[in-house]
Amino acid sequence: MVWKPHVTVAAVIERDNRFLLVEEETPHGLQFNQPAGHFEENEDLIAAVKREVNEETAWHFEPEHFISIQLWRRNPTLPTFIRVCFSGRCHSHNPEQLLDEGIVATHWLTRDEIAAQQHRLRSPLVLCSVDEYLSGQRYPLSLIKSFLDLDLDHE
Repeated sequence: MVWKPHVTVAAVIERDNRFLLVEEETPHGLQFNQPAGHFEENEDLIAAVKREVNEETAWHFEPEHFISIQLWRRNPTLPTFIRVCFSGRCHSHNPEQLLDEGIVATHWLTRDEIAAQQHRLRSPLVLCSVDEYLSGQRYPLSLIKSFLDLDLDHE
């Protein structure tokens, strides 16, 4: 069997010193996470994070920076995740839009409110990503290169 990590995207979205989190049903009960999800076939990373934010929060997201690539595994018997984390701004909220299955609510929380919920964070990457953002860790989106469906025959 070939080992493959799960590739996911996540968004750190800050407004008025509060961060947009989703509260979602998980095998461990209700937990908090950044809007995040799996990278899908035939999309680039920026399209993936825009889609995931919209599906989970009903906000349209514009990535402005790349924060980090995070490698995480809870323990050797569980999947390994490579998480590509972005920051940016939201606009155009649609309160009538149904959210992804499993998403119970969205919340705008301060860093301290997030830290107070550590026992309910989906992974340690949630608070780590907020702290990376708050420390000013941001890189240009131009670091991410996508080469999809290239015709390499050069006819």
